[in-house]
Order: sequence, then structure tokens, then C-alpha cells
Amino acid sequence: MNTRTHEAYGQQRLTFLDRLGGWLSQRAISRHLPNRSDLEVLELGCGFRATQLMALRSRLKHGVGVDFRVEPQLKALNNLTFHEGTIEDTLPRLAIELFDAILVISVLEHLQDPLLVLESARGMLKRSGVLLIDVPTWRGKSFLEFSAFRLGLSPKLEMDDHKMYYDKRDLWPLLVRAGFKPSLVELRYHKLGLNLFAVARREDV
Repeated sequence: MNTRTHEAYGQQRLTFLDRLGGWLSQRAISRHLPNRSDLEVLELGCGFRATQLMALRSRLKHGVGVDFRVEPQLKALNNLTFHEGTIEDTLPRLAIELFDAILVISVLEHLQDPLLVLESARGMLKRSGVLLIDVPTWRGKSFLEFSAFRLGLSPKLEMDDHKMYYDKRDLWPLLVRAGFKPSLVELRYHKLGLNLFAVARREDV
């Protein structure tokens, strides 16, 4: 049995490193979102507590989160909608919606078919909408595995579920194959090179 289908990230207690990583991701996300308070945002793999969507809530007209499990109290919030299940199974139900931004934060490395998800995400972006991705790098692999397997400072379950690590040469071709124009893709390393942050915009016309 794949326990990942029964437990969302953050369902167990988050470590200090998890919280620090989430905070750094929040800062990167905020820099690339339009400066408006009526955003429609989708987060694929939002986590049990939907930390990123909650941090953005004052800027959202509507936020949508997808994960295996979501904290029950969050489902009562008036400008948030949650879908529980796998990303792959949920995407067809979201296909008719359009978003200003789609977040894929510490998720792509867990997917069996990342290209399918990236293609679907591009199709759900509004014109000039932005896809924001945060993934661990090959340099980060050693740090994450040492932290999880030797020190117990990160969830071992998360590391055992990783199917890929990404440097620029790995992620850039995937984004281009998914339909994003090279001129509208930005990639930069952050978190001391342990992660790669991608900004891919859908063309205006």
C-alpha cells in the first residue's frame, strides 16, 4: 500500500526545517504574484494545513487546494475550496476553471507523470497567468536524505516518496514540452542551492 495516498504533508507535526522551508517558499511566491486582492489561485499538493493558501488568503478572491487530506476546519472558510484525493484524479474536475496562479510547491518530485500535470496546469492558467514551482535539486538530495534518514529532522516518508530531483537542465525541458515558451520561463536556485524555483507564464495572446 502506498501510504502517500492516505496522508498529506503536514498531517503529522512539522519540524523546524519544514517550517523554515515553507516560509522561504512563501517569500518567493509573494514576489511573483500580481499585486492584487482578487486573485484566483490553485495549489496542487496544498498540504494538510494549506499553509501557502492560508498565507495568501487576504489576497484571494478564491483559492483551491488539492491534497490527500485537508484539515477539516479549513473547509468552512468562505473563499477556499478543497478537493481531497490525488492530483492526477482531481485535475479533470478542475479543467474548466481558470486561475491567475497555480502553485506546485515541493510536489513535482513526488509525481509519476510530472509532464501531464504541467500540461494540465498550463491549460488552467488565465492569459498571462503564472505557474510557480519549487522543487529540490540534486544538491538538495544529499541534504534532505541525511536530514531524514540519519538525523530524523525531516519526514522519512516524504523522502522515500521522491521520484525525481531537478536542476535547471531537468526542469526547463519539461516546462517547454508542457507548452511554455522559453522566453516566459525563469529558473533560479534558492535555499542555498538546495531548491530550484521556477516561474512560467502563459502568453498574453
